[in-house]
Amino acid sequence: MKLKEIERTAVQAWSPANNHPIYLATGTSAQQLDASFSTNATLEIFEVDFRDPSLDMKQKGALPASNRFHKLIWGNFGNGSSESSGVIIGGGDNGVLTMYSAHRILSSKSDPVIGQAEKHSGPVRALDFNPFQSNLLASGANDSEIFIWDLNNFSVPMTPGTKSQPHEDVSVVSWNRQVQHILSSAHPSGKAVVWDLRKNEPIIKVSDHSNRMHCSGMAWHPEVATQLVLSSEDDRLPVIQIWDLRFATSPLSQLEGHTRGVLSVSWCQADPELLLSSAKDNRILCWNPSMGEVVYELPIRSQWCFDVQWCPRNPSVFSAATFDGWINIYSVMGGNLEAQQKTQADKISSSFNNLDPFGTGQSLPPLQVPEQVTQTTLIPPLKKPPKWIRRPVGVSFAFGGKLITFGLTKAPGQQMQQAYPHQVFISQVTTETEFLLRSKELQMALQSGNLLDYCQGKIQTAKLPFDENLWNFLKVNLEQESRTKLLKLLGYSKEDLQKKIASCLSNRIPDKQPLPEADGTNAAPDQLLVNSSDDVAAVSSSSAFFDNLIPQNMSTLEIPVTEDTDGLISQALLLGNFEGAVELCMRAERFADAIILAIAGGENLLKETQKRYFAKQKTNLSLLLSSIVQQNWQDIVCTCDLQSWKEALAILLTYSKHEDYSQLCGMLCAMFWYNLPCRGYFWTA
Repeated sequence: MKLKEIERTAVQAWSPANNHPIYLATGTSAQQLDASFSTNATLEIFEVDFRDPSLDMKQKGALPASNRFHKLIWGNFGNGSSESSGVIIGGGDNGVLTMYSAHRILSSKSDPVIGQAEKHSGPVRALDFNPFQSNLLASGANDSEIFIWDLNNFSVPMTPGTKSQPHEDVSVVSWNRQVQHILSSAHPSGKAVVWDLRKNEPIIKVSDHSNRMHCSGMAWHPEVATQLVLSSEDDRLPVIQIWDLRFATSPLSQLEGHTRGVLSVSWCQADPELLLSSAKDNRILCWNPSMGEVVYELPIRSQWCFDVQWCPRNPSVFSAATFDGWINIYSVMGGNLEAQQKTQADKISSSFNNLDPFGTGQSLPPLQVPEQVTQTTLIPPLKKPPKWIRRPVGVSFAFGGKLITFGLTKAPGQQMQQAYPHQVFISQVTTETEFLLRSKELQMALQSGNLLDYCQGKIQTAKLPFDENLWNFLKVNLEQESRTKLLKLLGYSKEDLQKKIASCLSNRIPDKQPLPEADGTNAAPDQLLVNSSDDVAAVSSSSAFFDNLIPQNMSTLEIPVTEDTDGLISQALLLGNFEGAVELCMRAERFADAIILAIAGGENLLKETQKRYFAKQKTNLSLLLSSIVQQNWQDIVCTCDLQSWKEALAILLTYSKHEDYSQLCGMLCAMFWYNLPCRGYFWTA
């Protein structure tokens, strides 16, 4: 999307990244004439204000120049003071190299020219500032001339070494972005020379073996020190070659997208995956060099673009200078050109307040825009977010104290074909050291299966009674006969109960102790109490859970565990000791309770209880009950009064077995006829 434009036949240079606001310097281009055929030269500075929606740029300073410019560059030198905005270096005809003070041009003060040299023998087409030392400037001209200038002493330059052979023009010079003493130069023949200023000699030369590579541009990789790109302006080979000096026998890869020669390249310093190129096919392409694909393309224009440059301060913006006399500023974030033009037209109309500007007082008619033959130009943004707006790092917590982080890593030595790795790191965050140690101890116990020793150790180290009881209960669940041991932990031991029962049977203990009052007085400390129905209703009303759990109109239960007879019977029942409970009931002459408990205790206990009950009862009815319950029909026959022989016979007819009936009747007849007592022997009928 186009942001700004200015009509100038000029070369361009952006202000350094640390300058604010953003400026663009333009110098009248050499070997180009506009429609006026003027030979004058001007150096201008424009403010690039993106807050202003218009396409125009405000001129902030202008200076007539004695020479037109082949190359313009803006550096940080002298930028330490508050009144300095750096220096602008212009390369002109006849080897003239001029240094201007940007601050003086902007403020229109004293002479902005602070240095000038004429050491080169031809036009100066190549300039570059050292990114590590702002006072070092490299320049290139005809006859393989390359000079290194110290701006503190602008009169005497140095050379990087002996001139390369054969002598030819220097198209581009560029400092390495990672190593400050490495400089490279490119020549129209397709050769690139890498210089080591410490050795004062070239260390390597790279060139295409096809001899069709005419270098028009060169740029170092922003992060990989050994990689650079070369562009070819030959229409027979309109390519961009990526070289790695470690494998300098042939290009590492080749970008093929232009149909005619490439005129300019610029590598984004904020994102190594963005490389701009302009060519004679009127196209401006943005490449991802590592993938070899075009990620952004501007619409085709009617004129060649001979220079593209990224803005150092705003990495999404770049400028393009064309041969038709325009310098345009674009954004790689996309946009709609027609919508922007309509907004500009509406703004112009609103400035006249919809009145005729010629004074007739009539309202302006609606703007009639002729229909365009071409379709709407919608410029898509980059295919993926550029590096400067990507999330550089991220973090998220996970279960178990895990911390997940991610971020991009820099690997200066890796190959261009490989994408930068996205690494995810998983680390353990420890905030509660003691808790973590306890957790590891438990994990080891679970893996080894030695949980009993683990629980025992916790019991021994417990500081509170509650903790000790808790671990005791956990340990008992892992042992044999856990139920019996759990009863002991609850305070109910069979041995202790036997002693209490024996003591109760040998001593006189009251059958009952006073029941606790409603306010809790006289209540035993270990007594489990369930309150009255009114209290339960009050509690249940506060919890829907208890409302569903306890049926309505259900009577409550109070389990006594005191030391009287009722309490001992309750404790015996809690432990399943029916014999002891029956014994206590028999001793207290609570025969009904004893019989009921004996039924629950089993057949043998029931028989023994019945026998003891009948032994204590000596009434006629009790004797009858004893004989019927115990099925002792001989006692009925032998002990029956002779006046009750009919009743005795009725009992035999009702209860006796068929095989015993005859014998029992014979015994009854013998007693009736002979009136003799039965002595335990049998009579026959």
